[in-house]
Amino acid sequence: MQKTQEFIQKNSERFLEELFELLRIPSVSADPAHKGDVQKAAESVKSHLQNAGAENVEVCQTKGHPIVYGEKIIDPSLPTVLVYGHYDVQPADPIELWDSPAFEPVVKKTDVHPEGAIFARGACDDKGQMFMHIKALEAMVKSDELPCNAKFMIEGEEEVGSENLEIFIKENKEKLEADIILVSDTGIISNEHPSITTGLRGLSYVEVEVTGPNRDLHSGLYGGCVANPINVLSDMIAQLQDDKNRITIPGFYDDVEILSQEERDEMARAPYSEEEYKKEIDIKEVQGEEGYSTRERGSIRPTLDVNGMWGGYTGEGAKTVLPSKAYAKISMRLVPHQDPEKITQLFKSYFESIAPDSVRVEVKPHHGAQPAVTPIDSAGYKAASNAMEKSFGKKPIPLRSGGSIPIVALFEEVLGLKTVLMGFGLNSDAIHSPNENYGLFNYYKGIETIPYFYSEFAELNK
Repeated sequence: MQKTQEFIQKNSERFLEELFELLRIPSVSADPAHKGDVQKAAESVKSHLQNAGAENVEVCQTKGHPIVYGEKIIDPSLPTVLVYGHYDVQPADPIELWDSPAFEPVVKKTDVHPEGAIFARGACDDKGQMFMHIKALEAMVKSDELPCNAKFMIEGEEEVGSENLEIFIKENKEKLEADIILVSDTGIISNEHPSITTGLRGLSYVEVEVTGPNRDLHSGLYGGCVANPINVLSDMIAQLQDDKNRITIPGFYDDVEILSQEERDEMARAPYSEEEYKKEIDIKEVQGEEGYSTRERGSIRPTLDVNGMWGGYTGEGAKTVLPSKAYAKISMRLVPHQDPEKITQLFKSYFESIAPDSVRVEVKPHHGAQPAVTPIDSAGYKAASNAMEKSFGKKPIPLRSGGSIPIVALFEEVLGLKTVLMGFGLNSDAIHSPNENYGLFNYYKGIETIPYFYSEFAELNK
């Protein structure tokens, strides 16, 4: 990859200028007023893929925003890497909190990025990270060092739920055949401590409604005689966890994956300070499931949390009312092998079973997501780890994420492919917020690392 790396160094300024051109397009998928801009961004991605040497590049229309597809097949007998990314971005609002216009990219030095960072909406999520792959492809093709086949699927609806992606994948399974999916839409611990996201938690999200009397009642006349739905709901929620912070729903843990001590030890290598963690969010003490560290509780263990709770009178002053109804929204983060539909049904059955006869309970499922994991002994993970070790000079740390990315499970379900989440962003990049930014170090380090991934993956699949 020597010629490839030399090409990257020689063309680094152009690579930045071309990213700026893409960042200037306000491709906000959530706003119908920007539909034309989203289409313009898709056409721009198509042009850049063609210029990079990709073939059969097309803008594929959907019922929503288009998906850009392109490929570079050098030998059908060689492994194929399918790159996924997105060119749509979040709205810039609130625009008054930006230090510079959201769609006029500039480079500014910061404490985190003394070498400079790109400030613009989409700089990190995901235009900057997606664009790294196009520039890496160009460097390999122009240097005649592409070691395996490459396919690209870049969508324009990720920020609004990827509504048409599943349809596209199911209709194009043959076109999308590959050996691994490579995504850069995640991050690393720090520029000094590279890491690879190896797992994502799934999600079961429900809303519960507890109904008591047929109308709001006077709390003086009826209090103490009739069940108060808010009191009952509070008591029912309290019964969902025991004094060791374990979830009490029967069968909830039946399918939970138990990580090997080896992987837990690898995750524990990540730099972490409990005192800094508490200080950052201004708490005196952490709390969670007994027997696990704070980092493990937030990544490899399932959870149950109340996201919102309401009922009765919440306006100014006092209103002595015994409410007719009480509500709560509850989310459960799931780990590999837990099925969202099964967990939702287990929750529903248990929640209804603990309701007293004095109230009626309704559980309304909202949405869910399957958990996903990339084993650290897989060829995809090993290729990513070896690639990052070459570019960073140190072995990356495997980390499980507490969040959910539903498309990763979709790729495995429909295409039968594992996903490698080799991102280069930082927690400080302010994605989805004003002043989103992406370090120049991270942008160029990604372009440098990606060709190594191709080389390592091809070597491991010989």
